[in-house]
Amino acid sequence: MTMMNIHIYKYFFIYICIILVDVGHCMCGQNCFSLCFRPLNDIEKKQGSYSVLDCSYERREIQVKERLTVNPTTKSFHFDHVFPITSKQIDVYKTVVTPIIDEVLQGYNCTIFAYGQTGTGKTFTMEGERSEDQSISWEEDPLAGIIPRAMYNIFESLKTQDVEFSIRVSFLELYNEELFDLLGSSEDCLRLKIYEDNTKKGSVIINGLEEVVVRNKTEVFEILERGSARRQTASTLMNAHSSRSHTVFSVTIHIKENTMDGEELLKTGKLYLVDLAGSENIGRSGAVDKRAREAGNINQSLLTLGRVITALVEHAPHVPYRESKLTRLLQDSLGGRTKTSIIATISPAHCNLDETLSTLDYAHRAKNIQNRPEVNQKLTKRALLREYNEEIERLRRDLQAAREKNGIFLAEENYRAMQTKITQQEDSIKDMEDQISALTDEMTKLMELFTDTKRELEETSEQLGVTTNNLIKTTEKLQDTHQRLITTAQDRDEQKFLVSEHVEVETCLIQMPMSS
Repeated sequence: MTMMNIHIYKYFFIYICIILVDVGHCMCGQNCFSLCFRPLNDIEKKQGSYSVLDCSYERREIQVKERLTVNPTTKSFHFDHVFPITSKQIDVYKTVVTPIIDEVLQGYNCTIFAYGQTGTGKTFTMEGERSEDQSISWEEDPLAGIIPRAMYNIFESLKTQDVEFSIRVSFLELYNEELFDLLGSSEDCLRLKIYEDNTKKGSVIINGLEEVVVRNKTEVFEILERGSARRQTASTLMNAHSSRSHTVFSVTIHIKENTMDGEELLKTGKLYLVDLAGSENIGRSGAVDKRAREAGNINQSLLTLGRVITALVEHAPHVPYRESKLTRLLQDSLGGRTKTSIIATISPAHCNLDETLSTLDYAHRAKNIQNRPEVNQKLTKRALLREYNEEIERLRRDLQAAREKNGIFLAEENYRAMQTKITQQEDSIKDMEDQISALTDEMTKLMELFTDTKRELEETSEQLGVTTNNLIKTTEKLQDTHQRLITTAQDRDEQKFLVSEHVEVETCLIQMPMSS
């Protein structure tokens, strides 16, 4: 296969785009979805596969043929946008990502993540490839993915605004429930630890994650190539370059503004671009030993993500964010303060029907999640300096204690063990607090139900008392009436007897002969 054929093959590996929650127009937080799917690829054609998908741009609907008979059984899914096969990456980008970029520049935290079966084009959709022709703009480049397009778009938008800004990026990998920094200065990826952010509920802090300053759009592909080269990939029967890990590419934008009083304000917006590892059937992918364990961890984290989505949709009292590091990373993006979009990728081939239906059902459930986006608080120059001074003072005290050796010193292994134990205890406390909160909510509901039932019982008892009194009065009235009826009947019998005797006497008198 030539290089051009590879590019065309990957270009067709695009998309079902499903946008979750508020893309700048849905102010109520209601979910907003878009959808598009790729044609059959060369491997599927060689296997004799046929398409089981039909999409309608006008009806914003996709139909899946579950049984190909004379009267085929179909299942329909409706979304806010449905892209035909002829759609290009730029079409989906302008519809899905452009509104998100505007929100980030206004100071919101936004997330876009790709989900779907392995081999359906998530990584190419998110990252793309670098075109050999450097003169092509980001809008005209057919190989550019969402990440470089978004960075190009951000730089061009900020330059037109003529404001002071800085942009920092980081590249994080989650592999086998371990976090790694893909942009670290060391040759080996450093393992990172994740902590809860006490200042913002639902947010997390990645300790030791390196942020790289990006000065222009030409540095974006270099950073992507450096990070992607470290990412865990492997060949499976379903994908020659299957991603074996989840990645998070984050962009932090600081913009300086001036108020009417001449005071400087710092506006911060964050964009998280997430490429999830491919969900797969272990038997069909040919994964064995290490690859089977990888697939098990991938499917387990995605299963937890599905449980979180189900809990959010059903408004469950407890959402199991902490059962996976993936859901901890995405906690603020699902049901939190972040504006989030999901890009779900599917295959139209009949051999992938189960995975396709699973992805569509997965995304359709997520459609009912509602977020509560909040703009990041703007910091004044004075507040920012105070924050930096407090940080410097804290570091100065630590440095002085280290020099004078009057602080607490531990062996590194003991310190790490202590930190691990503390983290585990904090996690356990958090889980217990969540359980207590869930039980408290349940107890509150039961108390409300008990109060309502008690009130209904009292009302029913009062009605029963009134009904009993009415019954007693009615019974007494019935007895009086019955007695009167008996008396009346006796009077009637006596009167009837007297009349009959009178008639009989009259008859005898009439029949007697008259005397002379």
